[in-house]
Amino acid sequence: MAAVTLEAAHSRAELLHQPRSNKLGLWIFMASETFLFSALISARFITSGVQKPEDLNQALAFGLTCVLLVSSISAYLAEAFIATGHRRAFLAATRVTIVFGLIFIGGVMFEWREALHNFPPGTIYGTAFFSLIGLHAFHVLTGVLGLAVVLNLGALGHFGPSNSWPVEGVVKYWHFVDLMWVIIYPALYLF
Repeated sequence: MAAVTLEAAHSRAELLHQPRSNKLGLWIFMASETFLFSALISARFITSGVQKPEDLNQALAFGLTCVLLVSSISAYLAEAFIATGHRRAFLAATRVTIVFGLIFIGGVMFEWREALHNFPPGTIYGTAFFSLIGLHAFHVLTGVLGLAVVLNLGALGHFGPSNSWPVEGVVKYWHFVDLMWVIIYPALYLF
């Protein structure tokens, strides 16, 4: 029985150290998610053209954009710190990224409360707005959860210069989510 357990552990360790397969899988996943976001963005323009309500909270949307852009910097720093063996700095940068993600989610919740009165989901623009923002907020939430997992494992001593792929994968996903917002923001608020 012990041989089976050792064999299973060895197989698991091999899977974690297959960088080419891991990276390819992540890129395929992000490409498929790009199609999903593209479909909703296209639907927004097909159904309502370039018209947008005047009641959009432009200041909040710009602030949330800034929050996500700064979070990409802290996420990048977390990845760089763990790759160079600076565990404390990695933990701090990851915590900062999580806080920015939670601020974004809080801002979206505030914005939804306003939007429900100004352009409810039953309207053409409201449907596009809530669909895109909801899809993106879900991705931010999953990114925050992924960051929380690597933060917890990193605090327990996992990861380092020779094994930083899990952190790198979560950070690449975070950058993807931020990039999607950079496309959603003008599609909903500027056009």
